[in-house]
Amino acid sequence: MVETVQLPVLVTIGVYGFDAPTFFAALQAAQVDLFCDIRRRRGVRGAAYAFANSKRLQDTLAGLGIRYVHRPELAPDAVVRSQQTAVDAATHVAKRVRTQLSTEFVAGYNATCLADFDSAAFIAGLENPHVVALFCVEREPAACHRSLLAARLHADLGLSITHVIPPS
Repeated sequence: MVETVQLPVLVTIGVYGFDAPTFFAALQAAQVDLFCDIRRRRGVRGAAYAFANSKRLQDTLAGLGIRYVHRPELAPDAVVRSQQTAVDAATHVAKRVRTQLSTEFVAGYNATCLADFDSAAFIAGLENPHVVALFCVEREPAACHRSLLAARLHADLGLSITHVIPPS
């Protein structure tokens, strides 16, 4: 008998704009059972976001029964990040208010992180989650690489995607 694998639902979430209670409530409301941290560095500046620093985040998720995985290879490298930083500086846009990624960043991320990415292997390696949260920091999904990864998973596997954003 051939075993069929149930494909998960994807949500994406950033930390900016949330406080700890609304962040974790949003994960629970979305019924997330696997939290996939795709940041290279697992810290966030500012006391308001201390709950998203690695140890605290993992402890809280464990208390909620949400598994945690870190996939730093899906984070943009320093060269790709610097391309976005240069565009942000030229357009006078701060990272926390950026609403979209530059074409340079998108091309760089696709070339360095997604060119050899195997969507089916990625999902298979997650051990049968029902709802996977792809996590980074930016408030707006279109301003973050998590949206590029989610779009790739949707294109390759047809996964459903919901972008969770903080309340206004």
